Amino acid sequence: MLPDKGLSLAELQAEMRKYRNHDLAWREGRSWSLMYYVDEEHQRKIEAAYQAFFSENFVSPLAFESLRRMEREVVQWSAELMHAPDDYAGMLTAGGTESIFLAVLAARQRAHKRGIRRPELVLPRTGHPAFTKAADLLGLKVRILPVDNGQCARADLLPQYVNRHTAMMVASAPSYPHGILDPVSDLAAYAKKRGIPCHVDACVGGFMLPWVEELGYPLNSWDFRVPGVTSISADLHKFGYAAKGCSVLLYSDSSLMDQQFYVRTDWPGGIYATGGLLGTRPGGTVAAAWASIKGLGREGFLATATSNMKAFADLRQKLIAIPEIEIIGHPCMNILAYRTAQNNPDLFIIADQLEQKGWQVDRQHKPLSIHLTLMQHNQAMVNQYITDLKEALAYAKKHPEASGQGQAAMYGLMARLPGKKLVGNQVRDVMRNWYGATAAKAEREETMSTPGWMAQLNRLLLKLGSWRKN
Repeated sequence: MLPDKGLSLAELQAEMRKYRNHDLAWREGRSWSLMYYVDEEHQRKIEAAYQAFFSENFVSPLAFESLRRMEREVVQWSAELMHAPDDYAGMLTAGGTESIFLAVLAARQRAHKRGIRRPELVLPRTGHPAFTKAADLLGLKVRILPVDNGQCARADLLPQYVNRHTAMMVASAPSYPHGILDPVSDLAAYAKKRGIPCHVDACVGGFMLPWVEELGYPLNSWDFRVPGVTSISADLHKFGYAAKGCSVLLYSDSSLMDQQFYVRTDWPGGIYATGGLLGTRPGGTVAAAWASIKGLGREGFLATATSNMKAFADLRQKLIAIPEIEIIGHPCMNILAYRTAQNNPDLFIIADQLEQKGWQVDRQHKPLSIHLTLMQHNQAMVNQYITDLKEALAYAKKHPEASGQGQAAMYGLMARLPGKKLVGNQVRDVMRNWYGATAAKAEREETMSTPGWMAQLNRLLLKLGSWRKN
């Protein structure tokens, strides 16, 4: 509630410390997602840059030439890193979802101008949900391209999914769930042949894959060097190690970017024009992205990639050495997913055991798997993770009657349920509680913490699972 008298800085800090009691303790290295971090020195650099431009509103590039210059430099460096042609165009966005939304918007506008009234989007099954979200909002039909057993997009099936209504094709570099690089060359070649834009979603890999390639790891082409690639999205707040949220959207041709612009000239407040989805744009994120790139430099990025890939190779070999564990496909960078053969022993009993040992576990489905993104703060914990995984495996083999209940068998339970609409409706009910007055009242009274809300969702899904069994 709003206090009658404003709190002091010390009081505010005490409140924030209290609120963080249940937050993810990612600095301990027991979380394998969400946080992208180099070290405390780099953290201070981007925090200082963010703070220096905390109040600036980048809605008008004309008002703050400093921020416009920073954005130009970040976009230019990104374009060079991804081998963009001379006529490239690009901008910083509020994150991967905005970058993807704008790319889909530009493709839709282009399709409309070419007389395509019912545009469609061809998306690999492992492609990010932001594409289907954008398609739903913008009125595009999505055709889901199957993947093979290694979770790689089936380029050979494109003739069955691409037609005269296709406005855009998508490739992942790599896909987030499994770290698998789609066959960008094959997908883009087909797109070029049909005169269709091909967008590469490199939100997770765009600022890692160039260094992986330079280090000599085997890697198929994925960026603007591939003929037919017309746009790329890459998140600076991931392996660009910038502040949340910041992404870059690049086009091979400036005329393609024109399709995403919004201009209104008859508003009483003057001419209104935006390059992206947002009006107000926080200056701090632009400054922090610039500081991250300048603060790390080529040597810093390469050194970080070197240590991450070395630790990842160690983790991968240790996982492969466990007979019950299978790594899905052929990961191209420091992201992988693993499973057990025929889900024996039950992967989510293992996941629950890992959580009891203090690990944050990212469960996935289709296929059932556990996701790992190895980052700086995970490196020292690899051996401990393997030790705990082996113990969790032993428990699961000894107790096959146990069911995965723990913190969240969400993905696994949803994968096992036939009624996805039913699940979706129930999840929406829980989300209404999260964002509604009920949650606010519970938080005020301190009767429901964030883990409590997650437990509510998990209990709901477990109940749905029992309905199916009965």
